Amino acid sequence: MILTITLNPAVDHTLAIDTEPHVDAVNRASRGGQFDAGGKGINVSQYLAAVGADTVATGVLGGFTGTFIRTELADEPFETVFVDVAEPTRMNTTVLATDGEYKFNERGPSVSEAAVDELLSWVEALSPEHVAIAGSLPPGLGPETIDRIAGAGPWKTNVDVGGNMLVKLSEQYETCKPNREELEAAVGRSIESVEDAVEAARELLETGYERVVTSLGADGAVLVTAETALYGEAAETDVVDTVGAGDSLFAGVLAALDRGADEATALRRGIGLAGAVVSQSGTTAPTVGSADSLGADISVRSVPLSTE
Repeated sequence: MILTITLNPAVDHTLAIDTEPHVDAVNRASRGGQFDAGGKGINVSQYLAAVGADTVATGVLGGFTGTFIRTELADEPFETVFVDVAEPTRMNTTVLATDGEYKFNERGPSVSEAAVDELLSWVEALSPEHVAIAGSLPPGLGPETIDRIAGAGPWKTNVDVGGNMLVKLSEQYETCKPNREELEAAVGRSIESVEDAVEAARELLETGYERVVTSLGADGAVLVTAETALYGEAAETDVVDTVGAGDSLFAGVLAALDRGADEATALRRGIGLAGAVVSQSGTTAPTVGSADSLGADISVRSVPLSTE
């Protein structure tokens, strides 16, 4: 079972406008706003469930926005276990405009160590084989919280957190999934090519990760371990909304590996799932066919490892 932890969930609010936004003017939405139960770990559980993986979503929730998320997740085909906090869960808004996407993310509520203690007791009780910690940290928590969860039990821990956070973690981790910008932040230089991404991922491996999966947007994704480096081209699809692209890539890879797939197959399935997600608006999990055939048409090749 893959248990996801979202320490800073959100209500994802998506709306569209037909013009560029203007300062000091009323910018009217062209269609009603869409509200989804979000936060990276929650998204990952939704995508895991969509491909038939066994998953439980955990985290912290508070206020009327937290109540909304609980209600929205009640009909999902997976179990949820959330710890209550006093302040409201944050809201993240994406505005789809003619000139691109505008994102507005709140910081989130303060979360105490006592709330983490309660959450960790649930993780121990659920006894997962794999844990996936994803998303930003709320005020009051730091990298030591992630390390504490990773080192508290026999589970293998996977992370999808910011690049600066990745290099502050000291426990051993199974997989990390930075995007291009997060990988750049982790290694302190720009990533201009697939080869650059592979070399940077190899550096990140040495800080305590068994596997680095990097999403490169329209340029595809790379998966790097100590033994191999793989590049997969992006799925051919009409991109409607990029929200959830990285989460679905992460979920697709984890689900495939959990089923015993090899690294190349896992990368294909992750990219295939991400392609299905970006072809629709919002973060609602797409309907996919057989998980075993997901991404079968994605081209994956080995990238030579530098010997320098």
